[in-house]
Amino acid sequence: MSKLFRAIDKNAERWLLLVFYVMLVGTMFIEVVRREVFAYSSIWGEEIVRYAFIYLAWIGAAAAVKERGHIRIDVLMHYVPRRVKTLLYIFGDLVMFIVAIFALYWSWETVHVSWTFGSVTHGLRISQVFFLFAVPFGFALVISRLVQSFLRDLADLRAGRPVYEGDKLFD
Repeated sequence: MSKLFRAIDKNAERWLLLVFYVMLVGTMFIEVVRREVFAYSSIWGEEIVRYAFIYLAWIGAAAAVKERGHIRIDVLMHYVPRRVKTLLYIFGDLVMFIVAIFALYWSWETVHVSWTFGSVTHGLRISQVFFLFAVPFGFALVISRLVQSFLRDLADLRAGRPVYEGDKLFD
């Protein structure tokens, strides 16, 4: 695997989250200053913030899957053997994979309909496809991270290593 590909694999979500977060905070700051200092606000600022937040949410979901940082009930995991724990994680990833495939299909359908009828945003007057694409893009990222997780868990199972449980926020 090349150095560039490893860097993208390791940090893609972080970089994307940074871009959208800076866009969101920067636009909100500009709009607050415009509203409070100049008594003027734009219609495009609110839309940029809303759509940046949507992208943040879906890219963040993929990042959570990658780090196993998504919400889960893991009380049972403390009482089962290592092999059973690995199999439970694999089962959970498979269920989530099936849900993500369905969600990707139906979210892509929404993008297709918007593209077909040429819907535009109210303020920016640009194609809504760019913003509706956040959902299938996020699910595609989630699916790719689930495949990676599944392969990692299978390798751990075969090698007898403990399953990757991710970084815990609270212990």
